[in-house]
Amino acid sequence: MPLRVSSLTEHAIIGSIFTTIFLVYNYSLHRIEEGHVGVYFRGGALLPITSLPGYHMMIPLLTSYISVQITLQTDEVKNVPCGTSGGVMIYFDRIEVVNHLNFNSVLDIVRNYTADYDKTLIFNKVHHELNQFCSIHTLHEVYIDLFDQIDENLKQALQRDLLEMAPGLTIQAVRVTKPKIPEVIRKNYELMEGEKTKLLIATQHQKVVEKDAETERKKAIIEAEKEAQVAKIQYEQKIMEKESLQRISEIDDEMHLARQKSHADAEFYKHQQQAEVNKLLHTPEYLELKKYESLSQNSKVYFGNEIPHTFLASDCTRKFLSAVEDTSDTTNSRQDS
Repeated sequence: MPLRVSSLTEHAIIGSIFTTIFLVYNYSLHRIEEGHVGVYFRGGALLPITSLPGYHMMIPLLTSYISVQITLQTDEVKNVPCGTSGGVMIYFDRIEVVNHLNFNSVLDIVRNYTADYDKTLIFNKVHHELNQFCSIHTLHEVYIDLFDQIDENLKQALQRDLLEMAPGLTIQAVRVTKPKIPEVIRKNYELMEGEKTKLLIATQHQKVVEKDAETERKKAIIEAEKEAQVAKIQYEQKIMEKESLQRISEIDDEMHLARQKSHADAEFYKHQQQAEVNKLLHTPEYLELKKYESLSQNSKVYFGNEIPHTFLASDCTRKFLSAVEDTSDTTNSRQDS
């Protein structure tokens, strides 16, 4: 019996040891996911340490940890009520806020706003800023005219407050869905949008018609200008042809005149030279020579102071007689001298 009791005691001790080891590892060993950091609390106080992704140990039962995301995350704020300046209550079904927490700012933000910092810094601020925006604008402005500006205005307002309250938390983008409005108003807006669509279609159709008319007018102008240019080119070609023919005729006339002038100058020069030659040749000796040449060509010679005129003489004879008379007169003049 004593041996059996001793064996049971040993098994109980071993079981207790294994249980203790399991509990220690179960409550002390923990894992941090990638994109997160671990922050630790002991007795409710935040410890000034953080852990990177992986497996880590902590004192069980005394220390606890929270995994905080430090990559881009999207917080969704749903069903946000908003009252317009006209007293109409509308609801934004979903507002998405994309934000990023800097690793170096994790301890300060968790210390000031707890691990659920996004509830205080984002969710509550979205409600506040959106209600302020709606309260100073009409339903038509919120629902239609200024709806495309809500997300940018909300982003700027959130980021402006975060720079003062929580440096290190950055708003990357804000996406706002179309708000829900009362059914009666929504139908009126649908009718109004339908009328606007019809007006837009009619306006666009009018613009198309005007554009077609403008295109046809421009085509007509282009065709008229083309025909005018072609006619002008043809007219200029004809003028150029006429001018070319006129120029050719003028050149021909100038050439003919030059030839005539050259021929006249040549004839004048010829006669001028002939006159100079004759002037040099018509000496008394030359005339005397020509007289005897003429006498030698006649078959009859008459001597004496008088020459009969009762016969017909040829031209050559008349010339000879004239020359003889001239010679006789010259001889008589010399004898008288």
